[in-house]
Amino acid sequence: MFIQTESTPNPATLKFLPGQDVLGRGTADFPDPASAAASPLARAIFAVNGVAGVFLGADFITVTKTDGTDWAHVKPAILGAILEHLQSGRPALEGEAQSAHASTAGPDSVVIEQIKELLDTRVRPAVAQDGGDITFHGFDRGIVYLHMKGACAGCPSSTMTLKMGIENLLRHYIPEVSEVRPVAV
Repeated sequence: MFIQTESTPNPATLKFLPGQDVLGRGTADFPDPASAAASPLARAIFAVNGVAGVFLGADFITVTKTDGTDWAHVKPAILGAILEHLQSGRPALEGEAQSAHASTAGPDSVVIEQIKELLDTRVRPAVAQDGGDITFHGFDRGIVYLHMKGACAGCPSSTMTLKMGIENLLRHYIPEVSEVRPVAV
């Protein structure tokens, strides 16, 4: 098995492409080792000294390193952990993955469905190319609240992506949207 790597706009994050499904569907974000209890794959990657975060996508894994850690020192160990896990046949997640989408009941439900549709069809595929994901967290009085994960979390260009890209897109198609703001989870 050959695992490709790609750089991301975030210099502290690297995207690993194993050439097969990782989750198949959805994403899972593990911003620290304590959050990785339900993922044998994330736990194996966190066992590598210098790993600060792990993000699992449909067919990729994004790893964020700690400050002061050199990719040349940790990349081989991360590749080994990923390879060993994938060859074991174990799932990336144990138990059921939680949906990242909030409830859409209420007076803004039509607008929320439109926002989610645009995020799913136009934004998330582009963000996934850079090794990240973005999830909807709410809509209140014209403001859309989004959470950036994977390579997008902490990326120097994430504010520009939110304001110039996503906000402009949503405002163009959905007049009720006036602003997009990030949320930390």
